[in-house]
Amino acid sequence: MKQFLAAVLVGAAALLPAPVALAQDGPLRIEITDGVIEPLPFAVPDFVAETGAAADLSMQIARVVAADLSGTGLFREIPASAHISRVTSFDAPVQYADWKAINAQALVTGGVSVNGNRLTVRFNGYDVFGENTLGEGLQFSGNTDGWRRMAHKVSDAIYSRVTGESGYFDSRVVFVSESGPKNERRKRLAVMDYDGANVQYLTNSSAIVLAPRFSPNGDQVLYTSYESGFPQVHVLDITRLQRRILSPNDGIMSFAPRFAPDGRTVVFSQSQGGNTDIYRMDITSGQLVRLTSAPSIETAPSYSPDGSQIVFESDRSGSQQLYVMPANGGEARRISFGNGRYGTPVWSPRGDLVAFTKQNKGRFHIGVMRTDGSEERLLTSSFLDEGPTWSPNGRVIMFTRETQGANGRATLYSVDISGRNLRPVRTPDGASDPAWSPLQN
Repeated sequence: MKQFLAAVLVGAAALLPAPVALAQDGPLRIEITDGVIEPLPFAVPDFVAETGAAADLSMQIARVVAADLSGTGLFREIPASAHISRVTSFDAPVQYADWKAINAQALVTGGVSVNGNRLTVRFNGYDVFGENTLGEGLQFSGNTDGWRRMAHKVSDAIYSRVTGESGYFDSRVVFVSESGPKNERRKRLAVMDYDGANVQYLTNSSAIVLAPRFSPNGDQVLYTSYESGFPQVHVLDITRLQRRILSPNDGIMSFAPRFAPDGRTVVFSQSQGGNTDIYRMDITSGQLVRLTSAPSIETAPSYSPDGSQIVFESDRSGSQQLYVMPANGGEARRISFGNGRYGTPVWSPRGDLVAFTKQNKGRFHIGVMRTDGSEERLLTSSFLDEGPTWSPNGRVIMFTRETQGANGRATLYSVDISGRNLRPVRTPDGASDPAWSPLQN
């Protein structure tokens, strides 16, 4: 009989996907359910350098894999100082007894070779107590300057095999980088790996920029810019750094843009005559369709993954609340009914939850609820938490947390949808308005 570890999250059963079934003689698997158990202990010895030029990269890749898995809160790395076995050949048989002796439930090994600027990473995962592999070994190849991406791909493969969910490590986050004093904050768009590495700046700080949002294939970013003196929606090709204005350039304010799942359509808010409504635009033709017409403020639209519905915030009931309407407009139904004000709703990529910002009794929270408004759960609480964005697999939410006072600073944080594993995300300067990309191709 093989041993299994069920890593479980506090009180999350009602909000999480159905637990992964454990076959009697199946592979090692984390089952996500109710209760509390220690994270799964795992070991990642330095990957084997199979060519002389691979020595440094083999260690660095193993460290990124270990950090990815540990950062989920579902895994706990056993330090190298506790290892009994030393992996000197990727093809050598695993000494299971040595890894059992230090209570490693899972083991990740790899081999790295470099030929010129070409990098190849072979890897495998093992169920230590079951004494078998977590599926057949894989390999990734690419340029040496893409070694971090290959490490994240290894992590995604291991994570998927152990949890039954897709990974989220080989992804990026676009955000607003903030510098300078609070009363004279300079803001510019930046993009980075999900873990804060490889930061690249996409705009300068000559104009205020807000609310960047990735396209479904990750090659474009929508955002709001005050370059003209009033807010307008722009779209930026992040490879060529070419941008253009999408919204009308006639003094009409437009903001809070987001792509539809088809990548050809965007929705945003537009203010005319003191009224703010939601509009849909075809990117190619520029055709504009008004989706709401209430005498109130409608903003922060977000599509369902299948493109059939839009969740948005509105004060039509007298305070900020969340509503869902058909993607072509029409009658909207309210889904938020708790105390306080709700805003910035974002539909989960799994389609089952909506994340939001909630303000109540002087505190701000990031929360999630079912798409019908049921089973509301607050994940965070602070002076100012706002602007949630979903990881590609719908497991993690990233958001902005700002500290109070004259020296207050905006920082990015992430949290599991159970409310556990709250962690800061490293950035060179202050940061706000994160938006997660899909997994990279």
